Amino acid sequence: MRHGNKLNHLGRTSPHRKAMLSNMAASLILHKRINTTLAKAKALRVYVEPLITKSKEDSTHNRRTVFAYLKSKEAVTELFRTVSPKVAERAGGYTRIIKMNPRLGDNAEMALIELVDFNDLLLAAKAEKAGAKAKTTRRGRAGKKADAPVAAAKVAAPVVAAPVAEVTETVEEVANDEVVDNTPESATDAEAKTEE
Repeated sequence: MRHGNKLNHLGRTSPHRKAMLSNMAASLILHKRINTTLAKAKALRVYVEPLITKSKEDSTHNRRTVFAYLKSKEAVTELFRTVSPKVAERAGGYTRIIKMNPRLGDNAEMALIELVDFNDLLLAAKAEKAGAKAKTTRRGRAGKKADAPVAAAKVAAPVVAAPVAEVTETVEEVANDEVVDNTPESATDAEAKTEE
């Protein structure tokens, strides 16, 4: 029986599973997102999130502990230099799993696992949404009745007309301009023939 056993064996022996998760964790840290099966992504999340938490405090002991899991100097350096400053304020939940279309060959459930703070498109959308003014919604109708007289008063306000002197000047300017003859040429030709 497997009561209380939360470890997914993934159909592999213990050393094979540990090597695979170590390799996937290093790839996730270096590339910030990887495609894999849903079961492996869930197992990887359990494997890599404690390592990211350890990277928040940069000490020799923590670096050695993380290296024992990742077995990659480049991944450890990347984790402590670029990933840990971005997740410093976050209290967990460093990864996001997004389900994808099933794999064509065997119809396995696929997923994209990524580091949350490194999705530039999503961060840009959040910043844009935060910059936009939040919409206010009115839930009841009571406010509309109270605002109705105020709205009517705004509509009934007198409209300020332009001064009369300006209007007369524009009329005089139009009158002084040359009048354009818009009669068709055929009509003008007919009048010229009758005069001859």
